[in-house]
Amino acid sequence: MSSGEHAPLWADTVRGLAHRVLGPVAESIRFAGSAARDGAREYAYEARDGVLTVAATDGVSASVALHHYLREHCGMSVGWDTVLPLRVTSFPDAPLRHASARVREGYYFNFCTFSYTMPYWDWADWEREIDWMALHGITMPLAVTGHEAVLHAAYSLLGLDDDRIRGFLGGPGYLPFQYMGCLDDFAGPLSSSWIESHRELGARILDRERAFGMTPVLPAFTGHVPREIASTARAGRRQWQGFETWVLDPADPLYERIGAEITRAQIKLFGTDHLYAADPFIEMIPIDADPAFPGAVASATLAGLRAADPDAVWLMQAWPFSYQRDFWTEDRVIAFLDAISDDRMLVADLWAEHDPLWGRFDGFSGKPWLWCALLNFGGRTDPAADLRGVPEGIDAALASPSPPAGLGLSMEATRNNPVVFELVTDQLWNRVPDLDAWLDAFVTQRYGGQGTAGLRAAWRGLLDTVYGAQGVRIAPDQFPGVLTTNPSYERTPDVSRALWYRPAVLAQAWERMIEVAEQDPGLLDGPLGHDLVETGIAYMARAADRLYLDVVESAGDPERVARFLKVFEDLDRMLACRPEYTFQHWEAKALSWAAGPADREVLRDNARRIITVWGTVDSPLLDDYAGRHWAGLVGGYYRDRWELWARGLTRGLAGDPAAETELRERLRERAETFLRDGAAPARPGDLAAESRRLLAAYAGAREAEDGR
Repeated sequence: MSSGEHAPLWADTVRGLAHRVLGPVAESIRFAGSAARDGAREYAYEARDGVLTVAATDGVSASVALHHYLREHCGMSVGWDTVLPLRVTSFPDAPLRHASARVREGYYFNFCTFSYTMPYWDWADWEREIDWMALHGITMPLAVTGHEAVLHAAYSLLGLDDDRIRGFLGGPGYLPFQYMGCLDDFAGPLSSSWIESHRELGARILDRERAFGMTPVLPAFTGHVPREIASTARAGRRQWQGFETWVLDPADPLYERIGAEITRAQIKLFGTDHLYAADPFIEMIPIDADPAFPGAVASATLAGLRAADPDAVWLMQAWPFSYQRDFWTEDRVIAFLDAISDDRMLVADLWAEHDPLWGRFDGFSGKPWLWCALLNFGGRTDPAADLRGVPEGIDAALASPSPPAGLGLSMEATRNNPVVFELVTDQLWNRVPDLDAWLDAFVTQRYGGQGTAGLRAAWRGLLDTVYGAQGVRIAPDQFPGVLTTNPSYERTPDVSRALWYRPAVLAQAWERMIEVAEQDPGLLDGPLGHDLVETGIAYMARAADRLYLDVVESAGDPERVARFLKVFEDLDRMLACRPEYTFQHWEAKALSWAAGPADREVLRDNARRIITVWGTVDSPLLDDYAGRHWAGLVGGYYRDRWELWARGLTRGLAGDPAAETELRERLRERAETFLRDGAAPARPGDLAAESRRLLAAYAGAREAEDGR
């Protein structure tokens, strides 16, 4: 196997990853560089006499090679929940294998991900995540951590004092929405200790990503400014979900100047790879209806970037073109895109697995673009996807006249539906012509070859149910389940939208997973524990929907109300068996960053607020948007709300208008109580036993009712 004469610059970084994944046996891996052909990412590996040799064009490709070898020849993959180091004591022989990436780039993250998944991560969390990224072929991650330090530095130069800047930035859990221009001055202020600690963390993240050969994408100016600046400039007010912000008119020279100041501050603190993410519209209509106005915004945004970095390339999420398609007509979109030369913009087709825009806009008017899967909104924990549609959508895009430059994962949150993340990243390097065969291999490797027959059967059941969501719009407004829905007498959740399959098939898949867990309890420490909880959530959420309808049809029969509320208590006990499915875990991570009492109050509030009311208790616009099936929430906050609903149900069904008013006030009080007091600590138990108990109580009861 040919290789470079000297060890490549990335070798030590990938060697460190190998040690974290494999332990001492990693000493038997040899890494070498190889020349790229036509700019392609490539790798080659072979194993002989206990030594694994990997040659690659870059560190990410070398990491993919290592992961491919482990999957194909050791029967083990590395996921978020995999227990490390892997139980590999020697490397079995493997013939020489060459591979080339199907696309140049693997994109990762969404601005929202940094609020809904990782706002409170520390370096240990990030190191594990960056290893996952490298092993799965991610080359172009969005890098937002620490951007608050950039804004603080830039606005200091523009004359704002420290208190005003930290107030403008707001709470740490909401920073990504600040960066997108959606809000300011909310749920803060931001502490000085947070800014400094996350400047250091952000730099460390970028250093590691670059050491692998990744090209991080850094945030850029969107036109959003503090009120003090807006009051002395040409600016307009915007609304987003009840929040008001100020945005500069691109004709004002200050637009370009501030954009340049922010970019210069960023380069000084974090360096640059010349890729910048900015979404000047996102979910807000431009402040000027003139069709030429978006193009003026585009020109001013790029001008600010290039004033600081002549090599700047702007990455923009195409989400507005889908979210507000009535405004973003084809003429408006093309005019906007044509305002930027093709070599200066990269477009992320953010929801391509459900609402692909690349065909509608003719491959984005010649701009290089990324096919991305969005799937998850707000970090909701329901397992759901159209697995069969993913490879079909990717193949169609790659076969088009203007194929994507890369594939991406742009979920608003991670740590959910891991099978979808694996399926998309696999196609960076390999086509998936047979999903059933791919799924069988995925299952074998995910559990290290243990419990294979039963787990393969379970996953076939999941493929036929929750992962068979062909044509289903998996979004908070179309995927309602009563568990995390704020109750009302006037609005009845259409729970039928969440059930496109036979529950008995899902119950059978769940039982097969439980059987494997009972036979080999050690597997619960790894991915099986996560998957067992997700499957239990899927079944119990639909059980709650069915029992809710029973309550309504019975006009609030006390026995049926009690049965409905018991679902919340029972599910809560199961969720408590895994730390990551507890509210307690989320809040503890937030509080770990507190540098003092005031800091602690802001962090506690942010952690509680964003997953419940999101904004204020008086605004229903984003209430429960980030609803989570977590212990402490399900058996406490959510259950209490439905109990309040049940108390007034008779009056509500009779059409008494005062009933809804009184319910809204009681729910408001409950939300305020949660923001003040939080949730009771979870009491962990035996996951297999709790899962078996729920299966017997709910799946068995359904079979009895259906006469099966």
